[in-house]
Formats: sequence, structure tokens, C-alpha cells
Amino acid sequence: MSVVLDWSNLATDRLDGRGVPPADVDGPLADRFRQALRTVLGWRDDGRLGFLDLPDGVDIAHEVTARVSEWVAGVDDVLVLGIGGSALGAVVLRDALGGVRWNDSVALRRGRPRLHVADNPDPDSVRSLLADLDPARTAVNVVSKSGSTAETMALHLVVRAWMEEGLAGGGHAAVAEAVARRLLITTDPERGSLRPMAEREGIATLPIPPDVGGRFSVLSAVGLVPAAVVGADLPALLAGAAQMRDACLVDDLRRNPAGLFATLLHALHTDQGRPIHVMMPYADRLRPLAFWFQQLWAESLGKDGRGPTPLPALGAVDQHAQVQLFMEGPHDKVVVFLTAPFAGEVTVAAGSDAPEALRYLDGRGLGELLDAERRATTEALRRGGRPSATLELSAVDERTLGSVLMLLEVATVLAGALYGVDPLDQPGVEQGKLYTYGLMGREGFDPPDFPPADPARRAGA
Repeated sequence: MSVVLDWSNLATDRLDGRGVPPADVDGPLADRFRQALRTVLGWRDDGRLGFLDLPDGVDIAHEVTARVSEWVAGVDDVLVLGIGGSALGAVVLRDALGGVRWNDSVALRRGRPRLHVADNPDPDSVRSLLADLDPARTAVNVVSKSGSTAETMALHLVVRAWMEEGLAGGGHAAVAEAVARRLLITTDPERGSLRPMAEREGIATLPIPPDVGGRFSVLSAVGLVPAAVVGADLPALLAGAAQMRDACLVDDLRRNPAGLFATLLHALHTDQGRPIHVMMPYADRLRPLAFWFQQLWAESLGKDGRGPTPLPALGAVDQHAQVQLFMEGPHDKVVVFLTAPFAGEVTVAAGSDAPEALRYLDGRGLGELLDAERRATTEALRRGGRPSATLELSAVDERTLGSVLMLLEVATVLAGALYGVDPLDQPGVEQGKLYTYGLMGREGFDPPDFPPADPARRAGA
């Protein structure tokens, strides 16, 4: 098994009476889970869970590989423009499969381009990024299903003007054609504002299936393009996801990792008042996965006054920040540790003149230290009656990454059924979008009326 969920430290017999009674997994929790699974399978029958079919897309994987190979020929940098699910998955795949120093290390890239992801329209960040790139040697992937996402479309227009100006200044006669060759648009196959523009200007496109929402799109062309840029084996990524999908649709709770993840965390929230779910990887390469999970869990489940609060953390960094709160703060958290073997070890050489207090480190490895800290934190939490689970990855490779992404996606829709919310929409986001359109002067949208400022409620120095 490439991914294993160990929920031992969620059980009452490990937590001095706190946690989930193990017998409930064969009793009331199994009943809850089976009802949730029936709901999820109904959503699938209604054509709402297209992400479950993405692992079968071997043809699109081969198309992406071929398209990316041609698109990046002769470029030094690839720039992905997207936000939310259109950006977070790209960072997950780049850092996990390419390495966290992909953009800095010539040795890691082995001739492949750097990969940048621009999501937040912060002018300082955008200006400094573009200053570091050559428009004649940059390929740009615009990712928006609707083609109307304000942040992504604003970035697209800025970057397009930057490319046109740079290419014209560089003496390129056919600027429009040169820009079109360096653009790749990932969008709805038929609708949206980007589709007609791409067809009119001869810009290559890849589809986001209509029944796949943004935060569930990492195994579509949205994520496959950046994965291909770093040289990933796309069929292996999808194969791992397919294997996990099949394991997560069985109705035996004890054998269903996504079912256990969703059902146990839901029970600890609704039955025992633990609404904060911490995702804590112990590997820098997996850190973006915690932020990807945060969006997936929050945007899918936070509705109608219900839903948990996901919280990203990183071991061992957050042992010196948040773990104090996890250990002695309110009993309102469940920690999910994420662990995987390291690609290699770095050995500590203390030397004979090292202080006595440091000599225990001599000959030990950094990975060994990090894993010891994870195990120690797990045990400290357990002895304090604080529940935790561990997702164990057998490797950080394509098959395993596909598996863990699919596990968390299926767990999310199962949790939606358990909480009684629709995990596929995001109505709370839409009103802010409408107000933004009004404030920015988009035709047909009115800006909101703000209450007047009260000087008595402002303070500063």
C-alpha cells in the first residue's frame, strides 16, 4: 500500500478514555459512513463527481505530455496563472515531485524550465517576478475554468502586455504569433471567455471537465501541466489515484481509508467538540499539501454554520510555534501527521571538540532527528489525551502522491455528506466576488454601500 492511515491514536484505549471507542467503528460510525457513502454514490450517479473519473484519463495524460514538451521548447521559465485550486495543486506537484529548490537548482532541473505560480495579484510580487523573467523565453499557462476569475484574468492581462512589450522591443516582427505560441490556456472545453479568445488567436488549450470543480481539479490538466513541466510520470500519478479511488468506494469502513478519515474526524468534531483539524507534514516537500488540504476542507465543508476548521502546520518548525497550543490549549483539535521517507540522509558530524551537550548528535541523521521529533510529538499528544492520526506515505513519488490526493478528495465529499452540506459549491465566496466586480466598475454590478467610518473606533500610533 502506498498510503496508509493509522488511526490508533484516535481511539479511547490510547487516550485514557478520550477519543473514539474502537467498537463504534463496527457499530454507529459504520452506519453513519454507509449512509454518507450512499449519498456520495448518488452524487456520482447524478454526474456531479467528475474528479472520480480523472484517474481514467490516460489519453489526456499523454496529450498533456506531448503538448508541454512542444510548448516549453526553448524556454527558461514557465509561469502558471491561477488561484485557489488552479494554483495550489501546481505548487504541491512541483515541490513534491521536483523538490522545494526546483527553481534554484540547475542540478534538480536537469535542463527543464523553472516553474513559477502566480496567484495573488500583489503588485510588488508580480513586478519583482516579471523583472526576473525574459518574455522571449517564458511560457505562460493561464488556468481558469470560467475565464472570468478576476485575479487570474487581471494577471493574464498584465503578463500578456509584458510579453507583447518585451517581444516587440526585442525585434520580434510577428509579436501576436510569438505570444500565442508561448500561451497555453486551461479552461472549460466549450464555455467561458477564454475559449473564444483562444480559438480566435490560435492559442493552444487543454480542457477542465465541466463536472470537475476547481479544488478537485489537481488530477486534470490543471495539475498535469505543471507536473509534466517537472518531468513527472503522469500515468503513474493517475494509476495511484485510481487504486486509491477504488479502495475509498468500498462500504466496509475498516477497509476504507477515506471513509475512516472523514468519519472519525467528523465524529471527534460533532460528538466531542474538536472542530479544528490540523494537517502537519514532516517533510518540506509535502508542506504545500497542507495548504492544498486547507482549501479543500474549508471551502467544501464550511457552510450553513457547520464544518470544521483546517489548520496547516509543519514539523518540526511548528513544534516551536503551534505545538504548545496543541498540547495545552483547548481540547478542540485533531492532528493529522503526514510522513514519508526521505530521498537521502544528511549525517551530523559533531567532532571531538563539540560541547558535551551536542555529542549525542554525532553520527545521527537529520532525517532521523526529524522522524524522532514526529514520533515524540505524537506520543506527547497521546499522553496528554490529544487525538492524532498519521497518514504514512511509502515514498514521495507519482503513484503515492496520486493516492494521497485522491484519498483526501474522496474524504472531503464523504465529510460533506456527514456534515449535511453540499461539498461541491462555495456560495460564501460568490457574494465577495460580486462586490469586487462592483468596486472595480464591471458593467452590471453595483458596489456595496459601506457603513460610514467612525473615528472613535480607530486607533494607531
